[in-house]
Amino acid sequence: MPDEKVKEEKKAEQDSTMIRAEGLVKIYKTKETEVLALQGLDLEVQTGELTAMIGNSGSGKSTFLNMIGGLDRPSAGKLWVDGKNLFTMTERELVSYKRDTVGFVWQNNGRNMLPYLSAMENVMMPMYLSSAKAKKERALELLEMVGMSHKKHSKMNMLSGGEQQRVAIAIALANSPKLLLADEPTGSVDHATADYIFDVFSELNKQGQTILIVTHDMTLSKKVRRVIAIRDGKISSERILKEAYQDRVKESNIDWRMEETQDEYAILDKANRVQLPAELLEQLALSDNKVKIEVRGNELVITKPEES
Repeated sequence: MPDEKVKEEKKAEQDSTMIRAEGLVKIYKTKETEVLALQGLDLEVQTGELTAMIGNSGSGKSTFLNMIGGLDRPSAGKLWVDGKNLFTMTERELVSYKRDTVGFVWQNNGRNMLPYLSAMENVMMPMYLSSAKAKKERALELLEMVGMSHKKHSKMNMLSGGEQQRVAIAIALANSPKLLLADEPTGSVDHATADYIFDVFSELNKQGQTILIVTHDMTLSKKVRRVIAIRDGKISSERILKEAYQDRVKESNIDWRMEETQDEYAILDKANRVQLPAELLEQLALSDNKVKIEVRGNELVITKPEES
Protein backbone atom coordinates (compact mmCIF):
# COMPACT_ATOMS: atom_id res chain seq x y z
CA MET A 1 0.00 0.00 0.00
CA PRO A 2 2.73 2.59 0.81
CA ASP A 3 4.37 1.92 -2.58
CA GLU A 4 1.06 2.48 -4.35
CA LYS A 5 0.60 5.77 -2.50
CA VAL A 6 4.07 6.96 -3.54
CA LYS A 7 3.41 6.01 -7.17
CA GLU A 8 0.11 7.89 -7.11
CA GLU A 9 1.75 11.01 -5.67
CA LYS A 10 4.50 10.94 -8.32
CA LYS A 11 1.89 10.52 -11.05
CA ALA A 12 -0.03 13.52 -9.71
CA GLU A 13 3.13 15.66 -9.65
CA GLN A 14 4.02 14.78 -13.26
CA ASP A 15 0.47 14.97 -14.59
CA SER A 16 -0.74 17.89 -16.70
CA THR A 17 -4.04 17.65 -14.84
CA MET A 18 -4.70 20.63 -12.56
CA ILE A 19 -7.74 19.11 -10.81
CA ARG A 20 -8.42 15.40 -10.41
CA ALA A 21 -11.37 14.20 -8.35
CA GLU A 22 -12.26 10.52 -8.06
CA GLY A 23 -15.33 9.25 -6.24
CA LEU A 24 -15.50 12.45 -4.23
CA VAL A 25 -18.00 12.39 -1.37
CA LYS A 26 -19.00 15.12 1.07
CA ILE A 27 -21.43 14.53 3.93
CA TYR A 28 -22.68 17.31 6.20
CA LYS A 29 -23.99 16.08 9.52
CA THR A 30 -26.26 17.72 12.08
CA LYS A 31 -27.89 16.24 15.15
CA GLU A 32 -31.04 15.47 13.16
CA THR A 33 -29.93 14.78 9.59
CA GLU A 34 -27.16 13.92 7.15
CA VAL A 35 -26.89 15.76 3.85
CA LEU A 36 -24.99 14.08 1.02
CA ALA A 37 -23.68 17.11 -0.90
CA LEU A 38 -21.35 15.16 -3.24
CA GLN A 39 -22.11 11.58 -4.25
CA GLY A 40 -19.02 10.09 -5.90
CA LEU A 41 -18.05 12.97 -8.18
CA ASP A 42 -15.42 12.26 -10.88
CA LEU A 43 -13.77 15.13 -12.74
CA GLU A 44 -10.54 16.21 -14.41
CA VAL A 45 -9.56 19.76 -15.38
CA GLN A 46 -6.36 20.17 -17.36
CA THR A 47 -3.74 22.83 -16.73
CA GLY A 48 -4.51 25.88 -18.88
CA GLU A 49 -8.25 25.21 -19.21
CA LEU A 50 -11.00 27.81 -18.77
CA THR A 51 -13.90 25.75 -17.43
CA ALA A 52 -17.35 26.67 -16.13
CA MET A 53 -19.50 24.67 -13.73
CA ILE A 54 -23.27 25.04 -13.67
CA GLY A 55 -26.05 23.49 -11.60
CA ASN A 56 -29.13 24.30 -9.54
CA SER A 57 -28.89 25.45 -5.95
CA GLY A 58 -28.04 22.46 -3.77
CA SER A 59 -26.46 20.51 -6.65
CA GLY A 60 -23.03 20.45 -4.95
CA LYS A 61 -21.09 22.90 -7.13
CA SER A 62 -20.28 25.37 -4.34
CA THR A 63 -19.28 22.49 -2.06
CA PHE A 64 -16.87 21.27 -4.74
CA LEU A 65 -15.44 24.77 -5.23
CA ASN A 66 -14.90 25.17 -1.50
CA MET A 67 -13.01 21.85 -1.37
CA ILE A 68 -10.71 22.86 -4.22
CA GLY A 69 -10.18 26.21 -2.49
CA GLY A 70 -9.06 24.42 0.68
CA LEU A 71 -12.03 25.81 2.62
CA ASP A 72 -13.66 22.44 3.27
CA ARG A 73 -12.47 18.85 3.62
CA PRO A 74 -13.82 15.90 1.59
CA SER A 75 -15.47 13.01 3.46
CA ALA A 76 -14.26 10.29 1.06
CA GLY A 77 -12.71 9.75 -2.36
CA LYS A 78 -9.62 11.38 -3.87
CA LEU A 79 -8.86 15.01 -4.65
CA TRP A 80 -5.64 16.32 -6.18
CA VAL A 81 -4.94 19.94 -7.21
CA ASP A 82 -1.65 20.81 -8.92
CA GLY A 83 -0.20 17.49 -7.75
CA LYS A 84 -1.18 18.13 -4.13
CA ASN A 85 -3.31 15.63 -2.22
CA LEU A 86 -5.94 17.64 -0.33
CA PHE A 87 -6.81 14.62 1.82
CA THR A 88 -3.39 14.37 3.44
CA MET A 89 -2.49 18.06 3.88
CA THR A 90 -1.59 19.31 7.35
CA GLU A 91 -3.08 22.61 8.52
CA ARG A 92 0.23 24.37 7.80
CA GLU A 93 0.38 22.90 4.28
CA LEU A 94 -3.22 23.98 3.74
CA VAL A 95 -2.37 27.58 4.64
CA SER A 96 0.47 27.56 2.07
CA TYR A 97 -1.81 25.93 -0.48
CA LYS A 98 -4.51 28.61 -0.09
CA ARG A 99 -1.88 31.35 -0.33
CA ASP A 100 0.17 30.08 -3.27
CA THR A 101 -1.85 27.58 -5.33
CA VAL A 102 -5.38 28.99 -5.51
CA GLY A 103 -6.86 32.45 -5.90
CA PHE A 104 -10.54 33.03 -5.10
CA VAL A 105 -12.98 35.57 -6.59
CA TRP A 106 -16.19 35.69 -4.56
CA GLN A 107 -19.59 37.00 -5.62
CA ASN A 108 -19.67 38.90 -2.33
CA ASN A 109 -16.90 41.45 -2.80
CA GLY A 110 -16.66 41.96 0.95
CA ARG A 111 -14.87 38.60 1.20
CA ASN A 112 -12.14 39.80 -1.18
CA MET A 113 -11.31 43.27 0.08
CA LEU A 114 -11.13 45.66 3.03
CA PRO A 115 -13.38 48.73 2.61
CA TYR A 116 -11.04 51.20 4.36
CA LEU A 117 -8.15 50.46 1.95
CA SER A 118 -7.69 51.77 -1.58
CA ALA A 119 -7.85 49.48 -4.62
CA MET A 120 -4.04 49.34 -4.80
CA GLU A 121 -3.66 48.68 -1.06
CA ASN A 122 -6.18 45.84 -1.28
CA VAL A 123 -4.26 44.23 -4.14
CA MET A 124 -1.00 44.60 -2.21
CA MET A 125 -2.40 42.98 0.96
CA PRO A 126 -1.79 39.28 0.02
CA MET A 127 1.81 40.01 -1.07
CA TYR A 128 3.22 40.25 2.44
CA LEU A 129 6.51 38.50 1.56
CA SER A 130 7.43 40.96 -1.22
CA SER A 131 9.26 44.28 -0.87
CA ALA A 132 7.19 47.49 -0.84
CA LYS A 133 8.45 48.40 -4.34
CA ALA A 134 7.66 44.95 -5.75
CA LYS A 135 4.19 45.06 -4.18
CA LYS A 136 3.37 48.40 -5.78
CA GLU A 137 4.67 47.35 -9.20
CA ARG A 138 2.74 44.07 -9.14
CA ALA A 139 -0.45 45.74 -7.86
CA LEU A 140 -0.34 48.38 -10.58
CA GLU A 141 0.32 45.72 -13.23
CA LEU A 142 -2.74 43.75 -12.08
CA LEU A 143 -4.99 46.81 -11.86
CA GLU A 144 -3.98 47.74 -15.42
CA MET A 145 -4.79 44.19 -16.52
CA VAL A 146 -8.37 44.50 -15.22
CA GLY A 147 -8.79 48.09 -16.43
CA MET A 148 -8.74 49.69 -12.97
CA SER A 149 -5.39 51.50 -12.75
CA HIS A 150 -7.18 54.87 -13.01
CA LYS A 151 -9.02 54.05 -9.76
CA LYS A 152 -5.99 52.76 -7.86
CA HIS A 153 -6.39 55.28 -5.01
CA SER A 154 -10.17 54.86 -4.68
CA LYS A 155 -11.72 53.28 -1.60
CA MET A 156 -14.25 50.52 -2.15
CA ASN A 157 -17.29 52.72 -1.41
CA MET A 158 -16.21 54.94 -4.33
CA LEU A 159 -16.41 52.05 -6.81
CA SER A 160 -19.40 50.46 -8.54
CA GLY A 161 -20.16 46.75 -8.06
CA GLY A 162 -18.54 45.92 -11.39
CA GLU A 163 -15.43 47.94 -10.56
CA GLN A 164 -15.16 46.20 -7.20
CA GLN A 165 -15.37 42.82 -8.91
CA ARG A 166 -12.54 43.75 -11.27
CA VAL A 167 -10.41 44.76 -8.27
CA ALA A 168 -11.36 41.43 -6.66
CA ILE A 169 -9.92 39.59 -9.67
CA ALA A 170 -6.67 41.55 -9.30
CA ILE A 171 -6.52 40.62 -5.59
CA ALA A 172 -7.05 36.93 -6.41
CA LEU A 173 -4.11 37.08 -8.84
CA ALA A 174 -1.76 38.89 -6.44
CA ASN A 175 0.31 35.80 -5.57
CA SER A 176 0.26 34.36 -9.12
CA PRO A 177 -1.91 31.33 -8.23
CA LYS A 178 -1.76 28.20 -10.35
CA LEU A 179 -5.58 27.99 -10.26
CA LEU A 180 -8.11 30.83 -10.24
CA LEU A 181 -11.53 29.99 -8.77
CA ALA A 182 -14.51 32.30 -9.38
CA ASP A 183 -17.84 31.89 -7.58
CA GLU A 184 -20.61 33.68 -9.55
CA PRO A 185 -18.22 36.47 -10.67
CA THR A 186 -20.89 38.15 -12.83
CA GLY A 187 -23.86 37.48 -10.55
CA SER A 188 -24.32 41.07 -9.34
CA VAL A 189 -23.25 43.17 -12.35
CA ASP A 190 -24.92 44.37 -15.54
CA HIS A 191 -24.48 42.69 -18.94
CA ALA A 192 -21.81 45.11 -20.19
CA THR A 193 -19.71 44.62 -17.05
CA ALA A 194 -20.25 40.86 -17.21
CA ASP A 195 -18.90 40.86 -20.79
CA TYR A 196 -15.86 42.86 -19.64
CA ILE A 197 -15.19 40.45 -16.76
CA PHE A 198 -15.42 37.48 -19.12
CA ASP A 199 -12.96 39.20 -21.48
CA VAL A 200 -10.55 39.57 -18.53
CA PHE A 201 -10.85 35.84 -17.79
CA SER A 202 -10.33 35.03 -21.48
CA GLU A 203 -7.17 37.13 -21.67
CA LEU A 204 -5.82 35.54 -18.49
CA ASN A 205 -6.55 32.10 -19.91
CA LYS A 206 -4.69 32.94 -23.14
CA GLN A 207 -1.67 33.70 -20.95
CA GLY A 208 -1.90 30.19 -19.47
CA GLN A 209 -4.01 30.79 -16.35
CA THR A 210 -6.18 27.82 -15.33
CA ILE A 211 -9.64 29.07 -14.36
CA LEU A 212 -12.71 27.36 -12.92
CA ILE A 213 -15.92 29.43 -12.78
CA VAL A 214 -19.15 28.52 -10.98
CA THR A 215 -21.97 30.46 -12.60
CA HIS A 216 -25.68 30.81 -13.27
CA ASP A 217 -24.94 33.33 -16.05
CA MET A 218 -26.22 31.69 -19.24
CA THR A 219 -24.41 34.14 -21.52
CA LEU A 220 -21.08 33.56 -19.82
CA SER A 221 -21.45 29.76 -19.72
CA LYS A 222 -22.32 29.61 -23.41
CA LYS A 223 -19.04 31.36 -24.30
CA VAL A 224 -16.82 28.95 -22.35
CA ARG A 225 -15.18 26.11 -24.25
CA ARG A 226 -16.07 23.49 -21.65
CA VAL A 227 -19.04 23.60 -19.27
CA ILE A 228 -19.57 20.95 -16.59
CA ALA A 229 -23.13 20.41 -15.35
CA ILE A 230 -23.50 19.01 -11.85
CA ARG A 231 -26.71 17.51 -10.48
CA ASP A 232 -27.34 15.76 -7.16
CA GLY A 233 -23.65 15.82 -6.28
CA LYS A 234 -22.38 14.19 -9.51
CA ILE A 235 -21.33 15.31 -12.97
CA SER A 236 -24.36 14.80 -15.18
CA SER A 237 -23.21 16.24 -18.51
CA GLU A 238 -20.62 18.35 -20.31
CA ARG A 239 -21.11 21.01 -22.94
CA ILE A 240 -18.33 21.70 -25.44
CA LEU A 241 -18.23 24.92 -27.47
CA LYS A 242 -18.84 24.24 -31.16
CA GLU A 243 -15.86 24.91 -33.39
CA ALA A 244 -17.81 27.54 -35.34
CA TYR A 245 -18.04 29.73 -32.21
CA GLN A 246 -14.59 29.25 -30.68
CA ASP A 247 -13.04 32.34 -32.28
CA ARG A 248 -16.18 34.51 -32.06
CA VAL A 249 -16.65 35.07 -28.32
CA LYS A 250 -16.19 38.84 -28.63
CA GLU A 251 -18.66 39.30 -31.49
CA SER A 252 -21.60 41.50 -30.49
CA ASN A 253 -23.94 40.24 -33.22
CA ILE A 254 -24.32 36.80 -31.60
CA ASP A 255 -27.21 36.25 -29.20
CA TRP A 256 -25.33 34.06 -26.73
CA ARG A 257 -28.43 33.37 -24.65
CA MET A 258 -30.52 32.02 -27.52
CA GLU A 259 -28.09 30.39 -29.96
CA GLU A 260 -27.05 26.75 -29.45
CA THR A 261 -23.34 27.39 -29.21
CA GLN A 262 -22.41 24.08 -27.54
CA ASP A 263 -22.83 20.34 -28.00
CA GLU A 264 -24.00 18.53 -24.85
CA TYR A 265 -22.74 15.09 -23.84
CA ALA A 266 -23.96 12.81 -21.05
CA ILE A 267 -21.15 11.60 -18.77
CA LEU A 268 -20.52 8.02 -17.72
CA ASP A 269 -19.11 7.66 -14.21
CA LYS A 270 -16.50 5.10 -13.16
CA ALA A 271 -19.22 2.44 -12.85
CA ASN A 272 -20.63 3.30 -16.33
CA ARG A 273 -23.69 4.97 -14.81
CA VAL A 274 -25.28 7.96 -16.51
CA GLN A 275 -27.74 10.59 -15.26
CA LEU A 276 -30.68 11.12 -17.58
CA PRO A 277 -32.07 14.68 -17.70
CA ALA A 278 -35.45 14.88 -15.95
CA GLU A 279 -36.98 16.84 -18.83
CA LEU A 280 -36.21 13.99 -21.25
CA LEU A 281 -37.64 11.35 -18.94
CA GLU A 282 -40.82 13.41 -18.54
CA GLN A 283 -41.40 13.06 -22.28
CA LEU A 284 -41.53 9.27 -21.85
CA ALA A 285 -44.30 9.61 -19.23
CA LEU A 286 -43.00 6.62 -17.26
CA SER A 287 -45.34 4.88 -14.82
CA ASP A 288 -42.41 3.67 -12.68
CA ASN A 289 -38.58 3.73 -12.72
CA LYS A 290 -38.04 1.11 -15.46
CA VAL A 291 -36.87 1.74 -19.03
CA LYS A 292 -35.73 -0.46 -21.91
CA ILE A 293 -32.21 0.02 -23.28
CA GLU A 294 -30.95 -1.44 -26.54
CA VAL A 295 -28.24 -0.83 -29.14
CA ARG A 296 -29.35 0.05 -32.68
CA GLY A 297 -26.34 0.37 -34.94
CA ASN A 298 -24.17 3.04 -33.29
CA GLU A 299 -27.01 4.34 -31.12
CA LEU A 300 -27.98 3.50 -27.55
CA VAL A 301 -31.77 3.79 -27.40
CA ILE A 302 -33.82 4.23 -24.22
CA THR A 303 -37.55 3.53 -24.57
CA LYS A 304 -40.62 3.24 -22.36
CA PRO A 305 -41.58 -0.40 -21.66
CA GLU A 306 -44.65 -1.65 -23.48
CA GLU A 307 -47.75 -1.72 -21.29
CA SER A 308 -48.65 -5.32 -20.38
